[in-house]
Amino acid sequence: MSRTARGAQKVTARPAEGDLSTWWGKLVPPPGLVRRLSLQSVLFKTGDGVFMTGSAVFFTQVVGLSMAQIGLGLTIGEVLSGIVAISAGRLADRIGPKRAWALGGVLCAAVFAAWPFVEGFAAYLLMVTLYSVVENAADAGRQAYVLDVLPTAERIRSQAYIYSAMNAGSTFGALLGGIALAFDSTALMRWLPFVTVAVFLVNALFVARLPGAPRDLRTREEARVRPEGPSALANRGYLALQFCMGSLWTNQTLLSVLIPLWLVTETDSPHWLLAWLFGTNTVLCIFLPQFTSSGVRTLGDGLRRVRWSAAFFMLSCLITMVTHSTTGLITGLLVWLGHLTVTAAELATGSAGWMFQARLQDPRRRGEYASVGGLLSQLGGRWAPALYTWLAMSWQHVGWMLIGLIVVIAAAGAHPAMRAAERFAEEEFPVEVELGSIS
Repeated sequence: MSRTARGAQKVTARPAEGDLSTWWGKLVPPPGLVRRLSLQSVLFKTGDGVFMTGSAVFFTQVVGLSMAQIGLGLTIGEVLSGIVAISAGRLADRIGPKRAWALGGVLCAAVFAAWPFVEGFAAYLLMVTLYSVVENAADAGRQAYVLDVLPTAERIRSQAYIYSAMNAGSTFGALLGGIALAFDSTALMRWLPFVTVAVFLVNALFVARLPGAPRDLRTREEARVRPEGPSALANRGYLALQFCMGSLWTNQTLLSVLIPLWLVTETDSPHWLLAWLFGTNTVLCIFLPQFTSSGVRTLGDGLRRVRWSAAFFMLSCLITMVTHSTTGLITGLLVWLGHLTVTAAELATGSAGWMFQARLQDPRRRGEYASVGGLLSQLGGRWAPALYTWLAMSWQHVGWMLIGLIVVIAAAGAHPAMRAAERFAEEEFPVEVELGSIS
């Protein structure tokens, strides 16, 4: 065959720019382990979403709590679970990430099975603390497993598929929970947790049937040996980076708390616009992660996404704050645009975080790093709902600019923190053995 003919064949075989099949191919996980992990994410978040949608009704009408008691219990539960988070992560490193993940899934189901029989604040506090502990342990195992079984070049792309799947599962679960709420039956709400129990048990079985990660395949004698290398707590750069990322993740406070509250109390927009805002965010976070994370290949790319996140966050603050002085259709469009820009901040933060997890965690201690990182991320953003609400509602325009400035400062701090974590990794981490794809 002539060189010209071969060239013509290549041109013919190349997908056309904007080909629908190519676009759709980016949305659907490829066959194999990534697709199985994505299906698991849909399954778990469906079970979680069913209960979370009606949780306020369940806790007030079934358990008999006030809204203040619910909030206090959640806060205390998270603090207490944070105390044992590092131990839970270390357990995942010792027994293997898949085992820790599957065991955590079973324990999560067990906690939900007890919810219909809980009465009073003391029992509620005990159960919410237990759930926080076992859910954190399961998530530490999940994060470590995903990084253990996926080759370096596939990690960011795969995390994007999983993130999209989680959003899809949460949406489906919320629809099921909404159907249950529509019956307006206290008896139905009392037994709704058993739907989550059933889904969580299937989820645990699904996880148990996944292929073992390298650390799941160790002998019993090897598993008894404590992982080598320094503790995650010694990696001060990584701790600081995760704290800064937690502050960047306060875009969730803008999405779910501050912008909706601002729309209701400080603008003339109709309240039904809230449904449009949340719907837009959900759709974008299902369909866009693959595209917004496609250019993240290095730690420098991750830092670039950090800067993008801060820029979009600040832009959202500036757009939203001016709606205090606008009216009618203009207000609605600006609020929607503010929600779009903070969604862009969410997507940028996600792709940056996946890169940092993939490159800056000790492969021997990924469970510990996942737990420590989650704890520092919570510390970096747990204060946001109260502070942001006070700043925006009390100081108006100045408050919104201060909110944006907080995130800009966090993004600036992430740069030296990431470089310090990178130096620590170069000095302390072993060379990671590159794996092939596991089906």
